[in-house]
Amino acid sequence: MSYRDTYSLYPRTHSYKAANEQRVGSYLRTLMDYGASPSSVLNTIPSYRSRVFADVSYTSTPDVNEVYPGLFVGDAVAAKDKAFLKRMGINYVLNTAEGKRYTQVDTDHLYYRDCPGLRYKGFQLMDLPTTDISKYFHIAANFIDEGISRGRVLVHCLMGVSRSATCALAFLMIKRGMSLTEALALVRSRRDIHPNEGFLRQLQQLDRELRVSRIR
Repeated sequence: MSYRDTYSLYPRTHSYKAANEQRVGSYLRTLMDYGASPSSVLNTIPSYRSRVFADVSYTSTPDVNEVYPGLFVGDAVAAKDKAFLKRMGINYVLNTAEGKRYTQVDTDHLYYRDCPGLRYKGFQLMDLPTTDISKYFHIAANFIDEGISRGRVLVHCLMGVSRSATCALAFLMIKRGMSLTEALALVRSRRDIHPNEGFLRQLQQLDRELRVSRIR
């Protein structure tokens, strides 16, 4: 089921172009600040320029898609809208971008203290090719699996295209026995996702490890 028609970011119009280019430039400088190599940064320009790195203030409605029964991938607007979460019946929230840095989402357990029955988990990850997201694959998979068995789960980051998508893919591979190719095909049929190149490499490694473990 897709909620993009009702709950979506505003259209990516020409009026945002200049502001978006400034944010892309700032984001790429952040990549360099956090240790990405010059060649890696240059390789990210086409994919990052295609995204809208707008502040949450540019949006007013959640951007969410159900990518697997009970599993929703979405953006920061969705995560911060408690009324929306209640309306959607979401009782598990996984924030894969917890923190106060640029491109992170500043929610935590305290943010949801007035949401009875809602379980929260946060990973302090940056959307960088050099970030080790793999150490959270099994933690994320277990949390999502538990959430689906008890209700509905929202996995989010800032835009809902890289960090959150990567963790959703890991869940499908670890808990539902999908290959990376199968998981990507499924999720991309329901939402436009773009894990960064480093995250894709880590998912490929997970794919290899799972294949070996299933042969034994």
